[in-house]
Amino acid sequence: MDRRTLLALLLTAIVIVATPMLFPSPRRPAVDTAAVRADTTQPGVVPPAPVARPADSGSAVRGASRPAASVAPATVRAETTVVTTPRASYAIASPGGAPVSVALPQYASLRAGVTAKAPVQLIESGDRLFHLRLANGRDTIAFDSVAFRAQPAQRTSRAVVQAFTSVSTAAPITLTYTFPVDSFVVHVDGSIASATPGNWQLLVTLPTRIKSEEANVRDDITHLSVAYKRRADDVTSVSFRQLDTLTRADTGAIRWIAERNKYFIVVVVPERRSGIADSVFRAVQMRAGPRTGKDATAAHATGVLPATDGRFAFTLFAGPQLWDHLRRTAPDLENVNPYGGWLHGVVQPFSALAMRLLLWMHHTLNVSYGWVLVILGVVIRLLLWPLNQKAMRSSMVMQRLQPELQEIQQKYKNDPEKQRDATMKLWQQHGMSPFTPLMGCLPMLLPMPILFALYFALTNTIELRGVPFLWLPDLSLRDPYFITPLFLGATMFLTSWIGMRGMPPNPQSKMMAYVMPIMFTAIFWNFASGVNLYYAVQNVAALPQQWLLARERAAQAPAPTRSDASIAGNGARTGSGGGRRSR
Repeated sequence: MDRRTLLALLLTAIVIVATPMLFPSPRRPAVDTAAVRADTTQPGVVPPAPVARPADSGSAVRGASRPAASVAPATVRAETTVVTTPRASYAIASPGGAPVSVALPQYASLRAGVTAKAPVQLIESGDRLFHLRLANGRDTIAFDSVAFRAQPAQRTSRAVVQAFTSVSTAAPITLTYTFPVDSFVVHVDGSIASATPGNWQLLVTLPTRIKSEEANVRDDITHLSVAYKRRADDVTSVSFRQLDTLTRADTGAIRWIAERNKYFIVVVVPERRSGIADSVFRAVQMRAGPRTGKDATAAHATGVLPATDGRFAFTLFAGPQLWDHLRRTAPDLENVNPYGGWLHGVVQPFSALAMRLLLWMHHTLNVSYGWVLVILGVVIRLLLWPLNQKAMRSSMVMQRLQPELQEIQQKYKNDPEKQRDATMKLWQQHGMSPFTPLMGCLPMLLPMPILFALYFALTNTIELRGVPFLWLPDLSLRDPYFITPLFLGATMFLTSWIGMRGMPPNPQSKMMAYVMPIMFTAIFWNFASGVNLYYAVQNVAALPQQWLLARERAAQAPAPTRSDASIAGNGARTGSGGGRRSR
């Protein structure tokens, strides 16, 4: 194995090792599930919403400084209205007029101890999908303490419309939900009858967290975060562990606010309606909720939306982080999970391209995502074939020229100028330049953004969640039998062994051929089985190219001259003769 092949393997190892180090997921906290559930608000009690007034927000949060009543009056009878669509089932409670349960029948809970095939529940018991408050600078109306009566639902082939009217306030409040039948989106319209003109503002508080329904609860908790999108900026993502009990605020034209865990998300997007002048949040407030130990497992995020004369409208997305659904819901929402850290600008476009390709192959070929990963591994290897071919052939030329280059260096070791001229002449004779070694390494560096992008895309995409393939029960979890990481190491060793054929003996290359597969197997041991599957297929797809280049290298190797053969023969005879004399 030549130096450039070793360099390629080393660079690949650096990518795999450095990716989790440079762009780590939040540290997995030592949280047991009982403790996680313990800090959830008790049934019937609404968690306190942030009420701090950031210094730079001006009037954006004026009126939010008065705490709203958090417990519904005891005289109000609790009622629940259930609205079901093919995508989700919503239980809307009164008092409050807000969903207290959202079930996703197309996604099964993977949490240990949960009944098999039980649907994913997005909201913790005792919490709500959102909490609404209307403020006009003098008074604050907390919807969680307002009793609502459900009106008869209106159903069409495209949507279900469910309206609620308050029964316990002097000025009637109306809430209208529109549920498209084939979407995770809900449209919410609200108003206060005979509202006094003024600077009304709606404060929308997201749930304390999205309930974890994953087999690895601890890993899911590390992904809890709040995200929002300013009109002219990239998506801002703030993990729960970055928050504290002091309110963190940001202002400006904010197009949407979201809260997510690894696979599911709740998003609020202001809407423009007739008579509603503003369609952006003017501020977002965030602070940590109760902690279990030293890690934040809950947070309060509130968006401040101007409500013209007490009227407001917003779109709510509550469901899986499906790339195509997010992209259709709001601008840049598909980037709510920013990949790559400080290399986000480089990695994210490749991640988007990888997701487009995964979805297109799945829908076009009509095969499972396991076979999509197999096909994608082969396709990516074929696309990179010309680059790798050029790099390996450049390495072969450099290998053939090494004896002549060493001879020039020895001959002109005391005359650097003549050494440089002779080296240039030799390169020109073989159609090379001083930049050839660098150009030979460049094809190894160009796929780096693709490797980064695929690492992030394959380890976070919900499309692989719960998807079985062959012996693998879930492509998003590690291989329970560790077959894929072992197969990955074996195919890597085979690739290295074929690559060393026809090359001069080199102890370093031989050592690397054994060390690198072992190192990669250890690195990939606990990776998602889908990631292991993809890279193992890439190794298998690389075998034909390695074999063809090994044959080409063997054909170009100079045949031993007669003098070399004579020397070898004389050496053998001398050795045998010496042996006879010794006897």
